[in-house]
Amino acid sequence: MSPDPESALAKVREAALALPATFEKLSHGSPGFFIEKGKGFAYFWHNHHGDGETVAIVKTSGREEQQMLIEADPDFYYSPPYLGPSGWIAMRLDGANRDWDRVADRIAMSWEMVAPRRLLEAGGR
Repeated sequence: MSPDPESALAKVREAALALPATFEKLSHGSPGFFIEKGKGFAYFWHNHHGDGETVAIVKTSGREEQQMLIEADPDFYYSPPYLGPSGWIAMRLDGANRDWDRVADRIAMSWEMVAPRRLLEAGGR
């Protein structure tokens, strides 16, 4: 678990809110990032239900991609409770050597999965 969740949240927030037409609101007590019409594309959880993790959670294309990511890097990715069965993936944010570009890229990919065509066609991210 990150000893400084605010620093991790600031980096997740910066990546998410840099994307077009996004906004932040609390979702079940944790920061969530949404695009118009309330479509969620990222969440930030810190010690969610006492799990000891500080994570960003993003969409994948489905269970197959989720499993591939977990198998490729199980120290970084895992299937989060509640959202995991729908193909979402959690990225562990603790650790001094976290690759924030990698985190931001996954957040942007998740945004692309929910963004309306007109935003994507206008240049997206």
